[in-house]
Amino acid sequence: MLKSPLCDLLGIEYPVFQGAMAWVSEAHLAAAVSEAGGLGIIAGGNAPAEWVQEQVRTAKTLTNRPFGVNVMMMSPFAPAIAEMLVEEKVAVVTTGAGNPARYMEAWRNAGMAVIPVVPSTRIAQLMERVGATAVVAEGTESGGHIGELTTMALLPQVCDAVQIPVIAAGGIGDGRGLAAALMLGATGVQMGTRFLTATECRVHPAYKAKIIAASDIDTMATGRRLGHPVRGLKNPFMRMFLEQEYDSSVTDEQLEALGEGALRLAAMEGDEQNGCFMAGQISGMIRDEKSAAQIITDVVTQAEALLAGAPAWVK
Repeated sequence: MLKSPLCDLLGIEYPVFQGAMAWVSEAHLAAAVSEAGGLGIIAGGNAPAEWVQEQVRTAKTLTNRPFGVNVMMMSPFAPAIAEMLVEEKVAVVTTGAGNPARYMEAWRNAGMAVIPVVPSTRIAQLMERVGATAVVAEGTESGGHIGELTTMALLPQVCDAVQIPVIAAGGIGDGRGLAAALMLGATGVQMGTRFLTATECRVHPAYKAKIIAASDIDTMATGRRLGHPVRGLKNPFMRMFLEQEYDSSVTDEQLEALGEGALRLAAMEGDEQNGCFMAGQISGMIRDEKSAAQIITDVVTQAEALLAGAPAWVK
């Protein structure tokens, strides 16, 4: 059975995280992934602490296995969510969009594993210094908010830069990605887009259909002008946003306003004209809907076969 130190560290069966996706990663998906042996993660996003707490408590009724919550540090609700997670004794907290240093001591004192998502070696080293348990090195192939470095370039550099475990994210959708990440020094992987089409995922059916129909060149990134680019599937909204982004008469404030609520329109209403269907570059690899358990089984089984066959290439 494929196992890494990450499994022992977190009490999970397989070194596979389910990425936190706002409006998508709720209790049912997270619990299904954890029940299948991975680590399910509830996305806090911009939701209030009461909603996140409700999801945490629902997940506890669905699984006895460890699961995590992602805290978006720029959310106005982050302080309340941080405190609530200690009260609820959540096993793992992942973070993004900001520095979690102010909460690190309380989380670690509560016995929680703290795993920030990082886009560079510098930020990975900073997170190690403030007490992170591990980091997720996320490449630009990911869906949603992205950095500039590719996973292939970022991952080995982060692994060289820190002593704590590193989880790979971005452009990983099957066992080949898991095997490659392990060979580059990671102790596990995080997959977001791949779990969008899990049967337990409650995203709008139109969202799943667009992922399944996507080709390898069907994503694009917008928002670089604003300093926080986002990758999603090409559609009228993304093309309109990109056009406005290159229009010098449009202010940054107006551009920011264009994106407000677009993810919710995609995830909850399936609005193909006005919604932002955040997705990674592996969308073109996904051709069907499967249970979370089957996704994890397929990924781990393929990785095991590839790693077992690796000596054939070395003479």
